[in-house]
Amino acid sequence: MEEKEKKHTTPSSHTAKPAAAKGDKSHETHIPVKDGGKAKIDAGQLEAVQVELEKVTVQSAANLEGWQRERAEFANFKRRIDREQLLQRQYLTGEVIKKYLVILDDLDLALKNQPKEGEGAAWAEGIALISRKLQNILDSEGVERISDANIPFDPNLHEAISSEENPAFESGHIIEVVRQGYKLGDRILRPAMVRVAR
Repeated sequence: MEEKEKKHTTPSSHTAKPAAAKGDKSHETHIPVKDGGKAKIDAGQLEAVQVELEKVTVQSAANLEGWQRERAEFANFKRRIDREQLLQRQYLTGEVIKKYLVILDDLDLALKNQPKEGEGAAWAEGIALISRKLQNILDSEGVERISDANIPFDPNLHEAISSEENPAFESGHIIEVVRQGYKLGDRILRPAMVRVAR
């Protein structure tokens, strides 16, 4: 019976832990102490961070400048390509249209003395309709007539076929447009043939 009581009263090795010795520091943890809530940084570290910040700032400014320069160059390139494409389109359109101008000349010539009555009047109306359709196509492509009379002669727009005395017109002004001229944008497809007052 005594043996049973002894067994019951001895402390279990699983539940009790031996007290740590006074000199044993194996279980201590070190927590960094902050001075007034602010971490201490020595002067050397601060200087290194400032130098690194300056390097990054200079590099970012250089990157931004390079990006802006490349963007401007690309915008200029795109504008140049668009302009060249427009000029190329106008050139090709002008080359095709020039071949049809002689037909328009013939239609204009036929309509100058069109009959007003009889069978010929109906035919003339049909020819006038064809001429208007062709002119509408040219207008839709941006082709303009150079056909004004009584304006100063311009060698860029006009080709003089005669120079005549005419008291009704000032000297150097156009008396009559003999053959229509045409332009597409700034390009002269064909100068107008004109008579000029002396």
